[in-house]
Amino acid sequence: MEADMICPCSSSADNLVSKCRECRNTSMTSSSSSWSLLSLDSYKVEEYNQIWRVLVASLKGFTIGAGLKGGLAIFALLPRIKRGRKSIHNQMKQEIASRSADVLLALKETLRYGLFLGAFAGTFVSVDEIITSLGGHRRTAKWRALLAGAIAGPSMLLTGLDGQHNSLAIYILMRAAVLASRCGIKSKRFGKLCKPLTWARGDIFLMCLSSSQILSAYILKQESLAPSYKSFLNKHGAKNAVVLQGMRDLACGLPISNIDAVEKYYKSTGLEIKLDPHMKVPCTILHENQSCGSHFISFLIQAYQRALPVYIPVYLVPALLVHRKGLLRRPYTILAKGLLGTARSSLFLSMYCSSAWMWTCFLFRLLKKCNIPMVVVGTFPTGLALAIEKKSRRLEISLYCLARAIESFFICMGDIGCLPESKSLKRIDVLVFSISTAIIMHCYAIEREVFRSKYLNVLDWVFGVPIPLHEVTPRKNRSRSKSCPDIFLSNKDQLNAAKIF
Repeated sequence: MEADMICPCSSSADNLVSKCRECRNTSMTSSSSSWSLLSLDSYKVEEYNQIWRVLVASLKGFTIGAGLKGGLAIFALLPRIKRGRKSIHNQMKQEIASRSADVLLALKETLRYGLFLGAFAGTFVSVDEIITSLGGHRRTAKWRALLAGAIAGPSMLLTGLDGQHNSLAIYILMRAAVLASRCGIKSKRFGKLCKPLTWARGDIFLMCLSSSQILSAYILKQESLAPSYKSFLNKHGAKNAVVLQGMRDLACGLPISNIDAVEKYYKSTGLEIKLDPHMKVPCTILHENQSCGSHFISFLIQAYQRALPVYIPVYLVPALLVHRKGLLRRPYTILAKGLLGTARSSLFLSMYCSSAWMWTCFLFRLLKKCNIPMVVVGTFPTGLALAIEKKSRRLEISLYCLARAIESFFICMGDIGCLPESKSLKRIDVLVFSISTAIIMHCYAIEREVFRSKYLNVLDWVFGVPIPLHEVTPRKNRSRSKSCPDIFLSNKDQLNAAKIF
């Protein structure tokens, strides 16, 4: 025991307890936001540099933000670039100017989101290090990440001051709620209250609930949706504005005011149709002379082609960032998984959009009428398409759509006067985001087991500090260590936590 306490810088027995300044600097405790580094246990990290950790975390955050946003922007611009080439051939200067403006906007958005995540990571790590230096590692371990996450939250303002980002804030709030509920499942005090959240098909139910609001708003009140999301739905919903207007009039019990415009639109596509002004169901407006079944099949094929460019960057960019080392060792395995995931997710999105029209047409035909409640009910089973997706991605997608649905719902309620306007709090999205990030980072520091491994790897890559190879880390079966038996769940609780939603 005494030999372990001797300072490595001296062999004198007088230095059994106290260490020299150099030895203390090289054995200082890391304040990495991982369980082994933020919990009450301390680990030695050699040649640890706080400033370097801040810079590296900021750079990695910027890389993830710019990479994801830039990748999505590139694939969104590809169809416009192709159209731009035709515009050059036809000498259409207005189209060229529009394409240049789209490219400039994409570059600005890429830079903004890169700065946003870079500033968030840098601010969190900076506050984490400052609190550790002032208050000590062990004494501040239980609340340090909570405070640092809250202080880093306003970094969201770097995405732009011209408008609120309610969807992003609500989505992060949903993620924080999931993590908090997973913590509640293994809690003796709140375990019974959180037990219903272990329902295995809860993610599909949330998707159905979200689809009912989102798709109803897409048909009946598009102004309640965020502009970028409305553009996404218009692209993959693949219905012209005059077609949606005709369906909207019929659902609201109004005379169809744009029959001539609908007929003219279909005539421009090479179809001659004659619409009945007194029609009861909008099937003829939606899919001209096609039957509902044949329209579903043809729409599904076209929707799949539109969905592929959406998911290629979703799988490609993480593969380059997270699995960059694995690509060198086993490139074919990782690329095959990426291609399979792209094909599967594209099938989900195409089936989701196609079934939206299929279910509404089926209900209209069955009851031989069209109104707003039937639109809401008809779009509910559309969420069943989520079952196509991989189980690990279902919760992510359902929470994203739920955030969009909540935002749209409250906008609709506000428009009809059911919600009072708050003039004192203009950026409530920043407040919600800060609270959510505080919860998430606290769970990351103290309750790491409630995270899925892929998210944990990304967070460790951004916020973590290198640990000596001889130390036991959370990735080296830390749960088997006898020094912290109460931190990890029992097998039964782990299963319940993994099955949440």
